[in-house]
Amino acid sequence: MTSLMPLRSPSLSAPGLSASDRAAALERLLAASGWDKAGRRLLAGDASFRRYDRLTRDSGQTAVLMDAPPPLEDVRPFLGIARHLTGLGFSAPEVLAADETAGFVLLEDLGDDTYTRLLGQGHDETALYALAIDVLAELHAKTQARGLPAGLPAYDDARLLAEPLLFAQWTVPALLGQALDGAMTEAFRGHLAEVLPVARGVDQTLVLRDFHVDNLLLLPGRTGQARCGLLDFQDAVAGPLTYDLMSLLEDARRDIDPALISAMTGRYLDHFPGLDREAFAASWAVLAALRHLKVIGIFTRLAHRDGKPGYLVHIPRLWLLLERSLAHPALAPLARWLDHAVPKDARRVPDPHPLSRPLA
Repeated sequence: MTSLMPLRSPSLSAPGLSASDRAAALERLLAASGWDKAGRRLLAGDASFRRYDRLTRDSGQTAVLMDAPPPLEDVRPFLGIARHLTGLGFSAPEVLAADETAGFVLLEDLGDDTYTRLLGQGHDETALYALAIDVLAELHAKTQARGLPAGLPAYDDARLLAEPLLFAQWTVPALLGQALDGAMTEAFRGHLAEVLPVARGVDQTLVLRDFHVDNLLLLPGRTGQARCGLLDFQDAVAGPLTYDLMSLLEDARRDIDPALISAMTGRYLDHFPGLDREAFAASWAVLAALRHLKVIGIFTRLAHRDGKPGYLVHIPRLWLLLERSLAHPALAPLARWLDHAVPKDARRVPDPHPLSRPLA
């Protein structure tokens, strides 16, 4: 059994808490929950400042420790959505213990069978996606019937506008060597604002925002929709019902056969025969364009600001996805802007050299 490891980032202390205070808070949390004697090893890190460790008792029982250092992270949204999802019968990790002030959460361990891993092993792709679609449809149906969780933030215009602006702030300077001028930036913002009503042309629901194969697990010991484990939903908002479906089927991380996308979209729509198909398709296209612009910007920023160039491998796929979404007539002005700002021969992978700050 390994010994308890020290915090990996002792400089990331919470307001009013030193690194030693956080370490002491963690020891108290583990002792109070009976996990202080457990071995501990790194399970995963992600694009945020969170990290995850797997704790293992001598009996073989495991749990997951989330380390989300304040003020860079806030565990309260995660806790609220986790409890909401489990209360609806979905397989989010059960919260075993938490210290909200220090930024530690002890969670049920849902295992390692992520969709990403299973797909890499040749698991039935159609079956996995069908289960995810059914989970999403059930979540939307239950939200429609019971309402949104209290205090859920809105995916408002300010947020929807700010996210794709990361593309202008980080990716355009990385590709062209200079920032956009003020007129081009304002034109970009204007085209984005024009299509927001189209994005909102469908019902509002609980949007988990990172609903993709890295954050879905298969739990064979459970039945029905509970067979699909859900991770990484702390950024959940109230927003258009098309968003999570789009992020699952237009995945920055993997190529998906268009026939499967069509079949899974149809499977979702079969759950809601009253949905306006044209409004659905237009909302999907707009949100896809906004998301792909955002993610290209984030992946560039991760490389240049945070020294994490590994995400750049997905940029070629994202360019293709972005161009596909911009083919929708509602996005024609934005497509023309992009052709002028970043011509197709300039749409490449940004160089992975770090920048101390964006040029814009």
